[in-house]
Amino acid sequence: MKKAWKLISLMLVVLLFTGLAAGCNNGGGKVNVGIVLPTKDEPRWVQDEQRFKDALSDTKYSTEILFSQGSSAKEKENVETLINKGIKVLIISPQDGDAAAAAVEAAKKEDITVIAYDRLITNTDAVDYYVTFDSLAVGAAQAQYLIDHAKGSGVPLYLYAGAASDNNAFLFFEGAWKVLQPKIADGTFKIANSSEAEALKDKAELSRDELSKILGQVTTNWDANEAKNKAQTHLTAASADLKGDVAILAPNDGTARSIADVFATDGDVSSFVVTGQDAEKASIQYIIDGKQSMTVFKDVRTLVKDAIDMAVTVLDGKKPETTGTYDNGKVDVKAKQTDVIVVDKENVKKELIDSKYYKADDFTGLE
Repeated sequence: MKKAWKLISLMLVVLLFTGLAAGCNNGGGKVNVGIVLPTKDEPRWVQDEQRFKDALSDTKYSTEILFSQGSSAKEKENVETLINKGIKVLIISPQDGDAAAAAVEAAKKEDITVIAYDRLITNTDAVDYYVTFDSLAVGAAQAQYLIDHAKGSGVPLYLYAGAASDNNAFLFFEGAWKVLQPKIADGTFKIANSSEAEALKDKAELSRDELSKILGQVTTNWDANEAKNKAQTHLTAASADLKGDVAILAPNDGTARSIADVFATDGDVSSFVVTGQDAEKASIQYIIDGKQSMTVFKDVRTLVKDAIDMAVTVLDGKKPETTGTYDNGKVDVKAKQTDVIVVDKENVKKELIDSKYYKADDFTGLE
């Protein structure tokens, strides 16, 4: 009897796995589009998995999605698995931009079109396209918001940045600096917390080295606690003329909330405008409550749609539209840049609730 049960159990397991495998690649046949994502351990990528499935469901093409689980070796293995299944297009968000080069070179040898998704694959000519948010535009949008809401002239400007180990942090800051610099030069703003930025205030175009010097002083390392401590140190050191109505360039929502909390408790700060990015739920509540001024919303649904549209265009034998290029160290990769949206109290309902990105009951005080 035991043997019979074991056999039935084994057969059920085999059937279950066969069903799962078939479900993954639309009937176990040939796969048209292979998608490799970095990890299942972050909600962002699990959401992307579902979005990719939904986006391709309206087409005649099949897909298989594999996760690299933080390992470049696993990533290469995933790409090889998909090559063996006959994919024509590979969409890949690399675990490590440099390390992914070998994996995409293997795909390129098989005449597979390679689309880097959200993160650029570097130092190889085996990348055909890159689908990304425009990081310079994110910084520019934050800076423009500060300019549009500046009260008078001589407004104290507090600068903060992401981690110096993250290339995107440089792009965000560079985008912001280009927009802010003329307004620093003409006296609209005065830099409150960086001697390096003060020394470079007459230069609109900064070299990587110059950006690095400023980031060294104002980095938050994308860490809310580090941002809080830095803001406290800066405010303690600031003289009365560097308080009053102030402008704060905060690189993302997590750091924006921390920095805002610190500035809100200083009696000599009468008002502040603070930027953010990512449209995190907690920051949307802050914006509704008037504690954070704005966030830059990067709608990942649009990024997924752009990647799938590009893949389908390639499979249909046509040439995808691109909006710019990115130097990956070896070649200029053609890119489709997805627009970013500035969200503040005025349009938060339209952009995030009406578009079904969040539900109204996720928040309180929404008008």
